[in-house]
Amino acid sequence: MNKNETTKLGFLIFPGFPMSCLTSAIEPLRAANEIAAQRAFSWVLISETGQRVNSSANVGFDPDQTLARTEMVDFLFLLSSPTGGFVDPKAGNGILRQMARHGVVIGGVSGGVFPLVRSGVMEGHRCSVHWCYETAFAGEFPDTQGTDDVIVMDRRRMTASGAAAAFDLMLHLVEQKLGADVMTEVACWFQHPLVRGQGVSQKIPAFRTGATDDMLPPAIAQAVRFFSEHIEDTVTVADVARMVNLSPRQLERSFKASTGQSPSHYYRTLRMKAARQLVMYSNDTMTDIALAVGYASSTPMVQHYKEAFGITPQQEREKINLFRVQGKRALPSS
Repeated sequence: MNKNETTKLGFLIFPGFPMSCLTSAIEPLRAANEIAAQRAFSWVLISETGQRVNSSANVGFDPDQTLARTEMVDFLFLLSSPTGGFVDPKAGNGILRQMARHGVVIGGVSGGVFPLVRSGVMEGHRCSVHWCYETAFAGEFPDTQGTDDVIVMDRRRMTASGAAAAFDLMLHLVEQKLGADVMTEVACWFQHPLVRGQGVSQKIPAFRTGATDDMLPPAIAQAVRFFSEHIEDTVTVADVARMVNLSPRQLERSFKASTGQSPSHYYRTLRMKAARQLVMYSNDTMTDIALAVGYASSTPMVQHYKEAFGITPQQEREKINLFRVQGKRALPSS
């Protein structure tokens, strides 16, 4: 980035985008301009049609430009829910690919990585995927390498897992443009305690414990990771106990002491959360979803789903469809 020229960023917003991701990206850039006493960064809001776009919090944003008439920007970031997409995918995806060919650095934040990958610009690139979307992402994009890294900067593609990660990513842009001193001062303005770079994994909640996986005893943290990596090809408590060098009884006792639940119950919770991603963000049938989370048929999966969430997956998808019809978004199948 040229220090003497304004770096221009575009934020392409889709209906239902997380508002926190937008503010977390813009605020550090605004602060950097004030600290450096120069217009180092500028930004514009872009939408496909130019019409007002409501965030997931139902706060409306009026875009500055339409995608088709976007003035050249240096960076373009997509902000969306996982189900977000273009009204005219052929035209919208074509514009993104054209911008990429002309040297624009393109990226996505949180659910924005879904329309980003659908556009075709991420072929051959790694992608940061928020842990709560990883099952849905892997199901839709089996050929794209998703990672739990907080941010990924892979050549001219930049992805961030969520709002705080977007803040980190912008801090890196500030450092590249204005130096480490300004970047550090920006972080301090917002009491941002740690600037996370590439290779830092997301923290994942150890459900119902009030802790994250990195706060657990090493053997239990290892077991949690092993469970999360084996959603489709199911494992037994005995398998995990051998892997962490504990007896099954020791694992049961230590796991419950650390998480408040048994390993088998925790594992089922993980599988149900993965199933819920597919119910909400995919078009997969119930049979396919059951297979994807390690069940031989849909019947026990549906039963466990209802026990976990108080509603069957079919009923939950019907509720989602009511909102998607209104938002003119793709409908999952029943």
